[in-house]
Amino acid sequence: MSPEFVSNEEIVQAARRNLVQAAWDYLAGASESETTIRRNRLAFDRLAFRPRVLTDVSSMDTTTTFLGHQMRIPVMLAPIGSLQAFTPEGGAAATKAAAEFGTTHVVSTGTEPGLEAIAACGDNPKVFQLYVRGDWTWIEDIIGRVKEAGYLALCLTVDTAYSSRRERVMMGLSPPPTRRYPRDPSAQASLTWDNMDRIKEMAGLPFMLKGVATAADAELAVEHGVDVIWISNHGGRQLDHGLGTMDVLPEIVEAVAGRAEVVLDGGIQRGSDVLKAVALGARAVAIGKLQGWGLAAAGQEGLVRVLEILEDELISAMGLLGVSSIDQLTPDHLRIAEVVTPPHEMSAWTNMPEGRIL
Repeated sequence: MSPEFVSNEEIVQAARRNLVQAAWDYLAGASESETTIRRNRLAFDRLAFRPRVLTDVSSMDTTTTFLGHQMRIPVMLAPIGSLQAFTPEGGAAATKAAAEFGTTHVVSTGTEPGLEAIAACGDNPKVFQLYVRGDWTWIEDIIGRVKEAGYLALCLTVDTAYSSRRERVMMGLSPPPTRRYPRDPSAQASLTWDNMDRIKEMAGLPFMLKGVATAADAELAVEHGVDVIWISNHGGRQLDHGLGTMDVLPEIVEAVAGRAEVVLDGGIQRGSDVLKAVALGARAVAIGKLQGWGLAAAGQEGLVRVLEILEDELISAMGLLGVSSIDQLTPDHLRIAEVVTPPHEMSAWTNMPEGRIL
């Protein structure tokens, strides 16, 4: 049974008590002025609901499908390379939580205990997220291992051509061990559309492109046969002064025009955030910080409880909005409104008004 946390705010507070300062800053912080992370939150906060009444919401269907697999709610686990900093089991705990709850885990290149060990931890659908860390021989080897381990899709991250300056931590947390994945910074920086095509062909799996932030790149991705456009600014941890992911979701959905699925991360803190993203055309969202906080609070059980709370919030918001299934959500359920709370990485929770638990 999951721990009896009553809110994800309580889980965040428990995580803070359990984490050393460097690990906390690594998870909670962002790059330079942290403007992008705040805009991620601002983009959600600027959207207000337009509820409909006298509709039958006596039963709820929160499920969705992603790449042909059903998920209990339209929330999957984003790739995090240093999950081992938040729980000794690392990515194994995340996959076990995803399997227990009923959702998809996107496994990062840098996550311990390694892609094969993580794949063996549960029968839930898993996607492998690739950082290019070596030459074509290295790429071919790791893709072969991904296919052998049974991952359902390959996700290429493309917003990390250079390391960002995360000044809250300034690399105070050691990076994942290099014995498994040697680091070659030029490999990621030299990626092109042609390189992507070669990786996609080599994989022969459903292909996701993570880090898309403009309609122009979304259009190119579809032309190159990408199956899933993943809108992301790395949770505000790469380019500073970017737009919030929800700000660019409408233009990307329009550019894609149903030719690929769209997923989104960045700033998701509540079930109501999930509804807003789906209403504007996202197939699903992915959680990063919330995932890490859940693991830091109580390992696998803490993360399961994060997802249970999101589900409860989702059901409540759906019922009050007047919809009984995810596929009933449309842009008509939303309007732009004035923001009432200064945005920050925790501004959805009323007892954290300053945005930073030091």
